[in-house]
Amino acid sequence: QVQLVESGGGLVQPGGSLRLSCAASRMIFSVYDMAWYRQTPGKQRELVAGISVGGSTNYADSVKGRFTISRDNAKNTVYLQMNSLKPEETAVYYCNARAGRANFWGQGTQVTVSS
Repeated sequence: QVQLVESGGGLVQPGGSLRLSCAASRMIFSVYDMAWYRQTPGKQRELVAGISVGGSTNYADSVKGRFTISRDNAKNTVYLQMNSLKPEETAVYYCNARAGRANFWGQGTQVTVSS
């Protein structure tokens, strides 16, 4: 069974940085498009950033220039570097892996941006 395990969340002050990691196992990581989503209570899960098999990236407009998604196929890991964080970006951040009809989610990691 595919596993996606997120880490790196926590409490950070406004303007601070965090780096999230998502380690994948029991899957051929290199054939999956990977993405990060986030969700706050009462709201729909929203796409933050995605990276394709070929390395193409896309970002939500709200995070462009501040967040960077990357992947290391040798380590079966996708990262999300988050800079200049804002309080409204407090959310649970989820890792997603997608290939064809296969679609997997991690359990999420809490990011809290607060002074």
